[in-house]
Amino acid sequence: MEKKKGQDRVLLDNVQYFSEVARLLAEGHSVTIPAKGRSMLPFIIGGRDSLVLVAAGSLCVGDIVLARLPERGYVLHRVYRLSGDRLTLMGDGNLRAVERCRVGDVVGKAVAILRDGHRRVDCASSAERRKARLWRHLLPLRRYLLWAAVRLGFLEADL
Repeated sequence: MEKKKGQDRVLLDNVQYFSEVARLLAEGHSVTIPAKGRSMLPFIIGGRDSLVLVAAGSLCVGDIVLARLPERGYVLHRVYRLSGDRLTLMGDGNLRAVERCRVGDVVGKAVAILRDGHRRVDCASSAERRKARLWRHLLPLRRYLLWAAVRLGFLEADL
């Protein structure tokens, strides 16, 4: 942990940060974290959106989860497949890359997305579930759809 002189911010590395998030979730707290990166485009945009997480509980395909992967640290991706206690995770913006883990590796589940810090989107709503299911089936076309979204101005080119 590093605290810079004259600042009210404490900088944590990802392992420390997400370990603390996992601890809070295990204690029954909800935690709101800022989205970073591009792996969950187009539904979650890093630097704009935040996610409200709770302890995982029951999981199903389409859930957005925070999982601790033994070799990679923590990842926030969607459950793509569920078979017994084994999960396949994939970011919405990913074209091929997946992660595999066990249900026990999941430390939290997103219950809401906060757009621009204020508009709340319920992750369990039927509309969000339909969008996630449709996007999963459009996997072969994702590259072209994301490209078109940038070209048409729905997504920023530098994302």
